[in-house]
Amino acid sequence: MTRIDTDILISGGGVAGLTAAAAFGTAGFRVICVDPAPPVTAADAEGADLRTTAFLQPSRDFLDRAGLWDRLAPHAMPLETMRIVDAGGAEPTPRVTRDFVAEEISDLPFGWNLPNWLLRREMAARLAELDTVDFRPGTGFKSVLTRTGEAIATLTDGTQVRARLLIGADGRASPVRQAVGIGVKTLRYGQKAVVFAVTHEAPHGNVSTEVHRSGGPFTLVPLPDHGGRPCSAVVWMDHGAEALRLTALPEADFNAAATERSAGVYGPLTLASPRQVWPIIGQIADRMVAERVALVAEAAHVVPPIGAQGLNMSLADMICLLDLATARPEGLGDAQMLAAYDRRRHPEVVLRVRGVDALNRASIAGSPLLRDLRAKGIEALYGAAPIRKTLMQMGLGARG
Repeated sequence: MTRIDTDILISGGGVAGLTAAAAFGTAGFRVICVDPAPPVTAADAEGADLRTTAFLQPSRDFLDRAGLWDRLAPHAMPLETMRIVDAGGAEPTPRVTRDFVAEEISDLPFGWNLPNWLLRREMAARLAELDTVDFRPGTGFKSVLTRTGEAIATLTDGTQVRARLLIGADGRASPVRQAVGIGVKTLRYGQKAVVFAVTHEAPHGNVSTEVHRSGGPFTLVPLPDHGGRPCSAVVWMDHGAEALRLTALPEADFNAAATERSAGVYGPLTLASPRQVWPIIGQIADRMVAERVALVAEAAHVVPPIGAQGLNMSLADMICLLDLATARPEGLGDAQMLAAYDRRRHPEVVLRVRGVDALNRASIAGSPLLRDLRAKGIEALYGAAPIRKTLMQMGLGARG
């Protein structure tokens, strides 16, 4: 049996795991990153993740620190305005529209949007540049034995890895989390998200738009033009059975349904990609550490796709871990470092999961009374400038 030594073993080769590998490798730590499936790095390849990710300002700074931003910037679409539309009246048309504009609080956009398949392509290319990183797609995490000074993990190919720190970045069903016995609380909504791209007549103007009616938000996020027409990524959240029905509609019928659900904010919508369906849950790990183990990203927390919080919470985990590691490299993965990580991140994660949970439950509202209350709430929050600016700062990651 082969046994190899490293500073950090990362289980998970999605966007979160690849980012962590790039960040720690760039900082000079020896990293092995494993994932049972190779990353799909082309939009038209089977299994491609057609979702997009909006990186908020603090996340962009971390990507730069990891040597990734220069690769990603040419493909990134700035998000300069977050628009909230309530279309909860008798007809599916806008009755309240409020714009949260980045220039009120910053010289930079709120964030930048990128397709997930492209993120994987560029991140894998960055890892190939780093002699500190050994990326092993096609090999997964199998089991682990931890001791005070090390974690000894067995991989699916039989290799043993002795690491000072094991990072679980392996998703909501995290094998690492299960292996070390950390429990989770799961919040279920009965929702699914239909994910796709559309072209439309009106330019998006670098505005990310959430349209609320019932079942969950319909969110349009700016993408580069497609075929000479304005283009947006869409996340359409609705009750599970309805999401499956929508996905099965003929394309012309789906275009008409999507246009109606968008409240016509960009004119007629036309599919520009296949449709995918993703389950919507909320999830919080009971804790984010075990002996020689740290959980990050969806291994530690899952939120519905509202307000671009998901991956940006994940990168906040990594920022915290990397700061602790570089401040005390000799203590990488020890009890002091991991206790500080859990103390700093877990309470913040709990608050944000609960906050997004509340927002999502408000967006599901179907009764006219609850819709009216939601519309009045949007107007009230927007109308008070100090509250509006505080909400925007909190959305970027500031603590409330």
